[in-house]
Amino acid sequence: MLFLHKLLLTIWSITISSVIYLYLYPIFHGCGFPTRDGSFDPPASIWGTLSAQIGGKEQSASARAPFRLLALGDPQLEGDTSIPNTTYGYFPTLRRLPLDLRSAQGSGERIAIFRNACLETVLREVPAKLQAWRKQVDLFGNDYYLAHIFRTLHQYTKPTHVAVLGDLLGSQWIDDEEFERRGWRFWHRVFRHGRKMEEGVTKKATQEILGEKQEWDKRIINVVGNHDVGYAGDMTVERVERFERVFGTANWEVTFILPKAFRDNETGHKIEPALRLIVLNSLNLDTPAKDRELQDRTYQTMNEVIGRSRPVEDRTSGTILLTHLPLHKDAGICVDSPSFDFYSEEDGGGLREQNHLSYDAGKGILEGIYGMSGNFEGPAKGVGRNGIILTGHDHEGCDVYHHLPPGENAQLRRWNSTRWHEAKDLRSQPIPGIREITVRSMMGDFGGNAGLLSAWFDYDAGEWQFAYSSCSIGVQHIWWAIHAMVLVTTGFSVLVYITVGFNTPGAAHGVLERGHGNKGSESSNVLPAIVAASGTEDVGKGRLRRRKS
Repeated sequence: MLFLHKLLLTIWSITISSVIYLYLYPIFHGCGFPTRDGSFDPPASIWGTLSAQIGGKEQSASARAPFRLLALGDPQLEGDTSIPNTTYGYFPTLRRLPLDLRSAQGSGERIAIFRNACLETVLREVPAKLQAWRKQVDLFGNDYYLAHIFRTLHQYTKPTHVAVLGDLLGSQWIDDEEFERRGWRFWHRVFRHGRKMEEGVTKKATQEILGEKQEWDKRIINVVGNHDVGYAGDMTVERVERFERVFGTANWEVTFILPKAFRDNETGHKIEPALRLIVLNSLNLDTPAKDRELQDRTYQTMNEVIGRSRPVEDRTSGTILLTHLPLHKDAGICVDSPSFDFYSEEDGGGLREQNHLSYDAGKGILEGIYGMSGNFEGPAKGVGRNGIILTGHDHEGCDVYHHLPPGENAQLRRWNSTRWHEAKDLRSQPIPGIREITVRSMMGDFGGNAGLLSAWFDYDAGEWQFAYSSCSIGVQHIWWAIHAMVLVTTGFSVLVYITVGFNTPGAAHGVLERGHGNKGSESSNVLPAIVAASGTEDVGKGRLRRRKS
């Protein structure tokens, strides 16, 4: 009994510690949104968040960024198409066996049919059935693993906005029924209590005060990905429409105005710092496209965004672009290298697959939306607008600085990309440049990652500042193992309780008898364990006294 008591105590200690880690992992990993000074101080961010959870004390408003985006990449919900084919049902050979036996000629043929049916069932159909069950359980668990990442980070980091950067689903080729099923899992399991962006916000460019509407932290900004609607060569109106019906508009923008304005010292004009959030379907920027109308719609969105932009000289405006496909980079900068694949002429010859946008498409974003012309004689000396770009698609993630190299002839210069941590010297030069963060996937194989982007206006510098950090829970096996540990530990505890209870004299009557020193007495073995656990000792017949300290 004493041994079992110690064993259970040890097992429960490990189990409870594991559960505490799993459900408080942002604290253990030091996850939090960067503060206004651009650095990341885990004690300030995390313990401030923890105190808010426990004691209701919020982190100081002067340190917290007013815009905090929880960015999640490529959940890729799989479904029925990933389960082994069961078109003919399970164990079709056994169900067909009676008919085959009746049609057999002679006992020898019947024996052969029966033997072959048994082999087919045992060697192929039973493993297929087990694999289908395993995959169904895996899909169920994966939904709640992803949900755990979203729910836990949302609770402890307190984002003001949430975005999923494309590839919400695992395939663009699924039928409408399967699409609806995965959409239901997305909203009712993974992002439960989240809300689709309302059409009133996304159907036209809107403007509102940052932080005025609290429902933004419940809204899920969904970026369209290639596994949702396809690449340019297989994107259709029907696929885009069903995506927008279930997950939200593919192209839209919103501008957030800071409630605190200031006056320009030179002109005396009132200035309202503005932060633009642009959601762009970049999947059909390149050609050949299957549907030119859809492609024109995307370019029309870009032109409208450019037309509504403040002058490039205005540093009080910041722009955050959310899109799926990363911009062009040379091989070796990120895990994914530039790659394009096209359908055959018989299949339309459209763009079938790509790792990055083409150089020209990326250049159009940098020089169009961000106005980075590189022309030293132009507005703002060609430096362009302030901002940051967040993308998905490359599951490994990447963090780069796009820039035009120094030079006198702007026409001959080409955009280059340098890893962010290697571009410190470049960022200090007066050349056009912008940071692009490809957020690592939240799938279990990539550690259940999430991105944390902070944006705030620096009134001293007169421009927006951006800072980014990431947080990872670990591979999905950790989530599975800890929940399995809880079930096993609970089951083992119940089994021990039942076994010990039924083997203890008097247990059936609810009475534990005092032992009289009889060697064969069960109660004499049980009582010392209880005595030791309660800190008392036997000092006489039938009397217990607390041990002196």
